[in-house]
Amino acid sequence: MGTSIAFPSVCLTLLVVCGPVQAVGKPDQLAALAGGNTTVFDSSRDAFSRPAANLEEAHRADFFVGNSFFNQNWVAAPASTAARDGLGPLFNARSCSSCHFKDGRSAPPELDRPFDRMIMRISVPGPEGGAPTPDPTYGGQIQGQALPGASPEADVFVDYETIEGSFPDGESYSLRRPAYRLERLGYGPVSPRLRMSPRVAPAVFGMGLLEAIPEQMLRAMADPDDRNGDGISGRLNLVKSTASSSLSVGRFGWKAEQPSIEEQTAAAFQNDMGLSTSVRPAENHSARQEVCDKMTTGGSPEVSDSILHSVVSYCRTLAVPAARNSSDPAVQRGERLFHRLQCASCHTPESVTGASEAFPELSGQRIRPYTDLLLHDLGEDLSDHRPVFQASGAEWRTPPLWGLGLMPKVNGHSYLLHDGRARNPTEAILWHGGEARAARDGFIVLPRAERQDLIHFLESL
Repeated sequence: MGTSIAFPSVCLTLLVVCGPVQAVGKPDQLAALAGGNTTVFDSSRDAFSRPAANLEEAHRADFFVGNSFFNQNWVAAPASTAARDGLGPLFNARSCSSCHFKDGRSAPPELDRPFDRMIMRISVPGPEGGAPTPDPTYGGQIQGQALPGASPEADVFVDYETIEGSFPDGESYSLRRPAYRLERLGYGPVSPRLRMSPRVAPAVFGMGLLEAIPEQMLRAMADPDDRNGDGISGRLNLVKSTASSSLSVGRFGWKAEQPSIEEQTAAAFQNDMGLSTSVRPAENHSARQEVCDKMTTGGSPEVSDSILHSVVSYCRTLAVPAARNSSDPAVQRGERLFHRLQCASCHTPESVTGASEAFPELSGQRIRPYTDLLLHDLGEDLSDHRPVFQASGAEWRTPPLWGLGLMPKVNGHSYLLHDGRARNPTEAILWHGGEARAARDGFIVLPRAERQDLIHFLESL
């Protein structure tokens, strides 16, 4: 998009770390290569589910084995399909793809229907303002399903307050402010101090490229004290790694609470499906849910290291679809507005991956994810009042924008933000506050035609 693409200055200073940049071609061609040489040119309903275009033959077997375990249902133990048993006894989904349908984003439920493709994280404030702790009965996440013999923890419902508004030129809009409630509690009352944080499942393609961005680059992009005075103060979330028991830079999850794809995947197996791994060997029920302790498990661990490795490899090597319509004048105008409004201060267009020993195909790739992977304060309206490691309630990791325009075709919806309250990109922008307030206010006062150009650009990604 546009007539030239320049390296971010941080990439120029880190070429020793990043390695050689492999993608070559004309500027418009490079703009389309959102995932560098891993990019696939597919705008069908399967656009998020392709292996990296440059994936070596030696790695394809793991990709397709991982794809199988990602998409097929897990079952209760004991079962004849021993490799896939151990589900529950409490869970949210029977497969990864139940929420990450076609490797894309999930959506909030229809009104008066309980959560089925998104989750509700919970916690209670720690003593004297300390770190939050799990609810003593329901732990850190509500599980809405259970095997026979156990009770689901609760049904989670969402209601919306409609907020009407209009742009200065008279075009009207409406926003939805969500409120959540728990019904049919299966194990008694929750803490009166309970805090809830809803999460839609994000897309999983391109994760390997994001994991391969050098830590030095993320640290160089961080500006926690706003030294440059632009009002943007991206921060790293330093999180406790279950693999090493040390603090690591968070990259994945809505608050950058997981440092690697392996730990993100193991957390999902445990929390969402009640499946243990060597990384997270514990079950997902609390000591107060004694009935669950009496139920048959699928062994220890229930997900073998081989299966975990295959699913992680699958997530690492899912391809990024190409950007589209870069020669469209409306898209080019929209890209210029994207930079003028400082959207690119958080949604950083370009990065360069470092060396990947496991997957050389991911190494040295010039990518366009439109994220800095940092935490930013988006204001009170989006706060869940629930800190995670060093992320405050109002801070969220900048989500990548690649593939945004293909969501309606792949996933059948265009719901955005961590809770899916925004029904389209315009509403998502209007919910931005905090560090993004100036960009939002700049968008509001644009003429209608320029607002449409910006949306055209976002939908081209």
